[in-house]
Amino acid sequence: MANSNENLRRRVGGRPCAILGLGVSNLPLAEALCEMGIFLSVYDKKSVSELGERAAALEARGVRFVTGANCFDTVEGELIFRSPGIRPDIPALVAAKERGAEITSEMELFLELTVADTYGITGSDGKTTSTTLTGEFLRAGREGKTFVGGNIGTPLLPLCDQMSERDSAVVELSSFQLMGVTHSVRAAAVTNLSPNHLDWHTDMAEYGAAKRRILGKETVRFVTNAESDATARMAKEEIAKGEREVILFSSRRRSFADFSEFQSAENHRFSAIYERDSVILLSDGGEEISLLKTEHIRVPGRHNVENFMTAMALTYGKVDVAVYESVARAFGGVEHRLEHVRTLDGVDFYNSSIDSSPSRTAAALSALAGRDIVVICGGYDKKISFEPLAESLCAHARCVVLTGATRDAIRKAIESCPDYDEKSLQVLTEPDFARAVVLARSVAVRGGCVLLSPACASFDAFRNFAERGNTFKAIVRAFDISKDTKC
Repeated sequence: MANSNENLRRRVGGRPCAILGLGVSNLPLAEALCEMGIFLSVYDKKSVSELGERAAALEARGVRFVTGANCFDTVEGELIFRSPGIRPDIPALVAAKERGAEITSEMELFLELTVADTYGITGSDGKTTSTTLTGEFLRAGREGKTFVGGNIGTPLLPLCDQMSERDSAVVELSSFQLMGVTHSVRAAAVTNLSPNHLDWHTDMAEYGAAKRRILGKETVRFVTNAESDATARMAKEEIAKGEREVILFSSRRRSFADFSEFQSAENHRFSAIYERDSVILLSDGGEEISLLKTEHIRVPGRHNVENFMTAMALTYGKVDVAVYESVARAFGGVEHRLEHVRTLDGVDFYNSSIDSSPSRTAAALSALAGRDIVVICGGYDKKISFEPLAESLCAHARCVVLTGATRDAIRKAIESCPDYDEKSLQVLTEPDFARAVVLARSVAVRGGCVLLSPACASFDAFRNFAERGNTFKAIVRAFDISKDTKC
């Protein structure tokens, strides 16, 4: 294909550009626009020095920076790239659109320009593992290169020039990225939907509508969860339309007949993936095809079985079925997702910092069910209910150490839970994160485990969940054999 910068140059058409938020995805875009000689303004609440050396280099080359708390009050430019964390309806963007400016994003531009076969994964839980597995299946079983990125951390727009029609691009898509998107992927998965990010979205309806935008006119396959009420409704609508292939998955159902409520009056077809006798199977109502024995999945938890189902549904027909077993045998999980850090004094330490919602923590606790679990919870408040978290803690944990900005709200939810018994669940509070880790270790018992699964975002104390997880790992790895370790 032609160099993507040439495609980008034609797309920009010499128009003055603006970038709102110079984050991981927008920094390479800013550098590409600067290289083309485009007049560029960057708006960010951080100063140039806080943004780092690459930002300083851009300023030295003539890029205009508008920084500070009020930087988004007025935005200039004819083509404006919005960072995912900035709402599309802020007054400055509304005014810019009214005067004729085009509002887009790095991800929107990538989906428009790439010629690779695209696979997109969104949902409230399981996105990262499902995205990673989809990439692994395609790398192992399909000709051409496989690129994995998006919300998972790697911006793909700068890699467009390396992609051809033979290649695959797998993108994790957040609700923030999907707001306003008009281009989509060819194969799309919505893993599930539960309340999340309600500190940013106006309500659950807007959150769900953003997730649904992963389906577009380019989408030929839709994969989703039969057990999530919201996604089940989506599936029924798509099956009734009959415009694209639909594959449902469920780890609770045992045969195609168990999906009978998805049959439509028009008899539009769908396929289903389910598990029976420890084998994951696929059927469209006729022959059953064996995809993978669950004994080959190394990562623990029912949710990881569902992550495998999602990735297999996305890639079925694109790769040989034998690929699923070879990848499963080698796949040890994603960093910060039930990541085993070390065993010390007979106690296993797990880093699941990516668990930023109650449903993710519930899945982690379920995966370790039967163990003596000390779990560390708390962090930034996303304005979602902690009642489901309290129920999971009462069901699976022996002790919870609460930390961060939400510690009091979580404690209140636990104490209000009908299943709470102070003799069965010990509740401790330590505002300081490092000391909370030390406290968790002090109450753990041999044969048990300490689990970091915050059920909250990290922004009250850390830049992101990765920094939080890395901090946890550093603390745990610094522990000596004696339990009187001080922090």
